[in-house]
Amino acid sequence: MKLAEALQERADLNKKIAELKGRIVNNALVQEGEKPAEEPEELIAELNGALSRLNELIAGINLRNAATVVNGRTLTELIAERDVLTMKVQAYRAAIDAASRSAQRATRSEIKVVSAVNVKELQKEADLISKKLRETDSKIQETNWLTEF
Repeated sequence: MKLAEALQERADLNKKIAELKGRIVNNALVQEGEKPAEEPEELIAELNGALSRLNELIAGINLRNAATVVNGRTLTELIAERDVLTMKVQAYRAAIDAASRSAQRATRSEIKVVSAVNVKELQKEADLISKKLRETDSKIQETNWLTEF
């Protein structure tokens, strides 16, 4: 199995676990004399099996990410870089959006609002960060499909 397949299985398990939790909650109480639509004990057993498999996958994925080296850096380091680049570009884009809004003034006596940042320069920087983010993510995805789990 490739690392990318393990990541897909992990995502599927997370969805399944969330669904099972909801089904357990929905069947936890019934009117006296009635039966639940599904047996909570069976759902709990299924949940425990899914959680056990998820535990195995998370541990294996983390170990593989830490052991896989790409261009002198571990996959774990690349993932951390991608996460930070994502946060950085989101913050820059939010600042650009805020600074780019034109202020509405009904009369000349109202307070004038102007941008406190150089939007053009910030946009250039955001574009460079976005490019680095795309390149980093592509390298991670490529490695995930080439690495055995």
